[in-house]
This record gives sequence, C-alpha cells and structure tokens, in this order.
Amino acid sequence: MDKKIAVGGDHAGFEYKTKLINVLEAAGYEVKDYGPYTSASADYPDFVHPLCNAIEAGEFKQGILICGSGNGVAITANKHQGIRAALCWNEDLAALARQHNDANVLALPARFISFDLASKLSEIFLTTEFEGGRHATRVNKIACK
Repeated sequence: MDKKIAVGGDHAGFEYKTKLINVLEAAGYEVKDYGPYTSASADYPDFVHPLCNAIEAGEFKQGILICGSGNGVAITANKHQGIRAALCWNEDLAALARQHNDANVLALPARFISFDLASKLSEIFLTTEFEGGRHATRVNKIACK
C-alpha cells in the first residue's frame, strides 16, 4: 500500500482537511497539502487542478478533496482524464468507489458529514483494493480518448 497521499479542497473543507492531515500523518502517511492554507474564501479549482495533475503525473496514487458539498471538487477533478473522483458520504460508497470503480480521488462533503465519518471514509478509501475483473473492463471505458 502506497503511504503517500495528496489532499486539498476549499475554504469550507479547510477545518476538516487540517484535522484529517493530522490523522493521516499519525497513521504513517506522507501527506502533501495542496491547499487552501486558510479558511478565507477560496476557489476550489485553484487547488483541485494541481492535486489532480500530480496524481496524473504519478506523484501520488490517490487524493482526498474536501469542500462544502463535495460536488465542486468532484466535478473539477473529473475533468482530468486520469482521475476518477467519487463523492462519498457513507462507508459503503467509499468501499465501492475503490472496489468497483478504482476511484483514485475521494471527495468529501464537509457540511453534510461529521469529521469522524470523514476520517472513517478516508481510512476505508485508502485501504480498500480494486477488485478488477469485470470492473476493470468498465473502468477502462471511462476516459474519453
């Protein structure tokens, strides 16, 4: 399991992101924070695109993005051909995003879930393996070429 992870989001996700970095580092992950670095109003694409570029370049296998609804960061991330971002708000979705979709970015909705749940979803996402098989055939058809 790769212990390098990229994190980012927007001002609405800043508090969760900051706390999650501490949790991830305590669990032995090497974390790169793509911002924002304060809770001041910020435009999530400014942080999402660099994070996704780094994943596409192979610097990281996975990332976690946090904004108010999770939608903005997920939509932006999914503009990248090499990114499969999954918006998750319960444990089953986090597991299935990895098992069936080989998602490489977890999008979390800070305004709609507790921090404890966000932390649990991150753990599930980072430790669940892709099942491959019939799912790999489908995943290989996602990117526009």
